[in-house]
Amino acid sequence: MTKKQKKMLARILLSTGMLVLLNFLPVTGLIRMALYLGVYLLIGYDILRKAGKGIINGRVCDENFLMTVATIGAIALAVYTGSGDYNEAIAVMLFYQVGEFFQSYAVGKSRRNISALMDIRPDYANIEREGRLEQVDPNEVAVGSVIVVQPGEKVPIDGVILEGNSDLNTSALTGESLPREAHAGDEIISGCINMTGVLKIQTTREFGESTVSKILELVEESSSRKSRSENFISRFAKIYTPAVCIAALLLAVLPPVCNLILGHSPGWENWIYSALTFLVISCPCALVVSVPLSFFAGIGGASKEGILIKGSNYMEILSRTKIVVFDKTGTLTQGVFEVSGIHHNEMEDDQLLEYAALAECSSSHPISRSLQRAYGKEIDRNRVTEIQEIGGQGLVAKVDGRQVAVGNAKLMKQMDIAHRDCHSLGTIIHVAIDGSYAGHIVISDLEKPNSKAAIAALKKAGVTRTVMLTGDAKSVAEKVAADLGVDEVHSELLPGDKVVQVEKLLADRDTAVKTSKTGIFQRKQTESRASGARLAFVGDGINDAPVLGRADIGIAMGAMGSDAAIEAADVVLMDDDPMKIAKGIKISRKCLSIVYQNIIFALAVKFVCLLLGAVGYANMWLAIFADVGVTVIAVLNAIRALRVHKL
Repeated sequence: MTKKQKKMLARILLSTGMLVLLNFLPVTGLIRMALYLGVYLLIGYDILRKAGKGIINGRVCDENFLMTVATIGAIALAVYTGSGDYNEAIAVMLFYQVGEFFQSYAVGKSRRNISALMDIRPDYANIEREGRLEQVDPNEVAVGSVIVVQPGEKVPIDGVILEGNSDLNTSALTGESLPREAHAGDEIISGCINMTGVLKIQTTREFGESTVSKILELVEESSSRKSRSENFISRFAKIYTPAVCIAALLLAVLPPVCNLILGHSPGWENWIYSALTFLVISCPCALVVSVPLSFFAGIGGASKEGILIKGSNYMEILSRTKIVVFDKTGTLTQGVFEVSGIHHNEMEDDQLLEYAALAECSSSHPISRSLQRAYGKEIDRNRVTEIQEIGGQGLVAKVDGRQVAVGNAKLMKQMDIAHRDCHSLGTIIHVAIDGSYAGHIVISDLEKPNSKAAIAALKKAGVTRTVMLTGDAKSVAEKVAADLGVDEVHSELLPGDKVVQVEKLLADRDTAVKTSKTGIFQRKQTESRASGARLAFVGDGINDAPVLGRADIGIAMGAMGSDAAIEAADVVLMDDDPMKIAKGIKISRKCLSIVYQNIIFALAVKFVCLLLGAVGYANMWLAIFADVGVTVIAVLNAIRALRVHKL
């Protein structure tokens, strides 16, 4: 409990005790009124101050103004009628503050839970100097520096392990409870906790560009991207609050005036009391607080599971996803390529592999890395000149003065080089030297262990169509799609072709909506924009960034994905596990379900109580429930969005 919350609780308890005591004191007249006013000011001075500031700043019709008018009006009625009963006015303010206290406590608890989940920012980095460890600010550590992480410490900056073996706790990043083994030569990301051995790490990024900083930046920015539900509540409150103020004024004036015209007693006291009750009931606290809190809790719960959703607007879109489009390499497959065959004409295997590896020395593509690993020797870049990369086809370079072309069949056709087709399953890399075909290398990519289960989980979660896009050969793509259970596959695509395919899928979806209305083309309404269906694209590479941006919602693999893909995506999966896609959809749907529950519950109770108040059947106690009770219930319901582990 914070200091502010403790102070509020003390005021509530003191005011309650004083109110009970005053009911037993034998005082009357001005002394009685002064004592009750003292209790009223003790419990409500901050509400009165906020109402005054709101009037000065032009924000008149907020909950503080409504509560102030209602309670001061009730006190004025007690003075006017001479009843001396100030209990009701003070009780309204007291219970309102009780509601504010529980609301503040619930919101604070939610924020503390999320802060604890995301407490991954390291306070320092260890630099070894003259045989001693010195703690420095992580921002001061340059790229290429060597840092030391001891058991129990957080990894402060992304890097590569130079020395040491250890188990890493990655739960704060990925939601994975099991520790991961780390060895010399492995890449390591910031935010992990080193559990066992001492690690020496050479940094590969600055602190501001490290994984831990990116995660915190994404979570902090998520609150600024509002959903349609949140924008609706903001617009609703701007119209609703002035409307109920006018309605309350009319309720206080019109019936008494009509009674006077008809020659009856006006009954000012009863109608003013009904109008004041109407004001208390009308406070929109439950909606204004619970809807943003539901999204905040949902984003926090998803973060705990290693799913970073960049804003509540993306949470809303994710909940409506019905079509999921995958890039293959690094998304459904591991992106760890291995040379599984070398077929040549006249030169030796090692010689063909050497030319291919040298020609590919400047590329960071996984296939290029696999060629370099298979070569197994140090690459002498001085032997390579005039490197020319041809997008989606391969590259041409000079190795030892000889022209070497390395790429797919499209490159061979473009260079008018007769090549030999290969029936082996895998990615075929053709090699031509000085314009003559030299042979080809077969490279295989492994499917991720969870990919098949991930596709099944998506269909179980209500996704109606799964599509795979890849630059691989048709035979390889169809084999992977069949193994995993993907509904549709498009192969041999250039990076720009993927954007075109996504555009077609979006157009097909929208066309289905228009034609289904005329009966020409029938499709389930769940696949239409009219019913809120959305298309998600899942990728991990720099070439996926344009497609991620074009889809309704882009999902990037964060652990091994490129910075460009993560930046362009709306959702980031921190451990590259495709199973998290279905989980993210379930989390978003639970969150939206809670939002709609709160909206419907709050509005239903409000309007029923407002109707009762307008006809004189509601008193201040019912008004307190309609305001404070509904707010507390809605806030407690919103916090359920944090509980997503078992989804």
